Amino acid sequence: MKITVIDGQGGRIGKTIIEQIKKNHKDLELYAIGTNSIATSAMLKAGADYGATGENAAVVNAADSDVIIGPIGIVFANALLGEITPAIAAAVSSGRAYKILIPVNRCNHYVAGCAEAPMGEYIRIAVEKLESML
Repeated sequence: MKITVIDGQGGRIGKTIIEQIKKNHKDLELYAIGTNSIATSAMLKAGADYGATGENAAVVNAADSDVIIGPIGIVFANALLGEITPAIAAAVSSGRAYKILIPVNRCNHYVAGCAEAPMGEYIRIAVEKLESML
């Protein structure tokens, strides 16, 4: 199973996701795709097995991933302060992968029905969803 974590900015969300997955599943191979090198580096330091940076890396890996995990902005063109290009958003949203998206109510969008919770709680729920799929 190819599990891809996509993040941008400083990679804090992706880093935390990878740390939590690796805590219980050291054997899983995780792919870290950062929209910038800082995000990729943070996720690799957290224990990702593979890492790549940029639009092409996101597009290529979204195409053959089984699961993609990341902040909800990865499916919105120009999200993450412009780091999510239209090509990244299209590749992630149209790919066959099951998407586990973490709500982040910033950058001019709000996810109705999501209870306000700390980011750590959202990440815990996302990792639990992945574990139920394994």
